[in-house]
Parts: sequence; C-alpha cells; structure tokens
Amino acid sequence: MEEKHGSKRRRAWRMLHLATDADTGQIVASVLTGRDADDGSQVGPLLDRVDGSVASLSGDGAYDRDDVYVAMAARHPGAAVVVPPRANAVPSAAAETAPTQRDEHLRCIAERGRIGWQRASGYNWRALVEADISR
Repeated sequence: MEEKHGSKRRRAWRMLHLATDADTGQIVASVLTGRDADDGSQVGPLLDRVDGSVASLSGDGAYDRDDVYVAMAARHPGAAVVVPPRANAVPSAAAETAPTQRDEHLRCIAERGRIGWQRASGYNWRALVEADISR
C-alpha cells in the first residue's frame, strides 16, 4: 500500500464554515476547522470576522443551541436567529413572561406547523443561499 499510494495514513477532512450575505450571495466570513468541530461552535468565530452589522442568522437544526443565541445577542443584539428547533424541543422556563426568539419559533410551529413557520420566518432563504454555494 505504501509503494502504491505513498503513505499509510488516511487524509484528514477539513470543514469550511461560511457566512454569506443572503442578498448578494457574497461570502463575508470563513473559518477552516478540523473534522471534530461542529457547526454551532463556529458561530462566534464567524461573527468576529464579519465587518458591519448582521440582520439575521439562518442555519439548520445543528445551530439550535444556547451558545448560538448567546453569541448573536452579545455581538448583534437586534439580529434575528432563524433556526428550526428540534422536534422534541420544549419552551424555556420564562416562555410565558419573557419569551426568547426560540420560544417564539416554538409557539409559531405549534400554531402553524413546521412548514407554516418556515414561510413566516423566512427560513427558506437558507436553501437559496446553500444553492448558491453548490453552484
């Protein structure tokens, strides 16, 4: 194997995390990590590299984490976080008195269903941005 391929070691995968402008399709920030870094943990480093203000963050279910919401609130307090809650998600303890963005998403899903939430929140724009990257 070493004579044929030159090495016994397997290649190590790298992950490229991107932040894009949904209106223009331009990449505004990037982070390159090893394969052990998950998507949600890279929100902070991506936001640190973005110049200017951020209106919203859209991501898939991997971004449904408390640290993602905290990172957005710390850097861009007025920005919307449009992330689908997991299927077994429950509202926070303060959902009745001081609902979070995630609590509002859960309420909307309960009222309209998941597809209705996607239409109301603008979540479908995420798919268009991903299509830009695949092109």
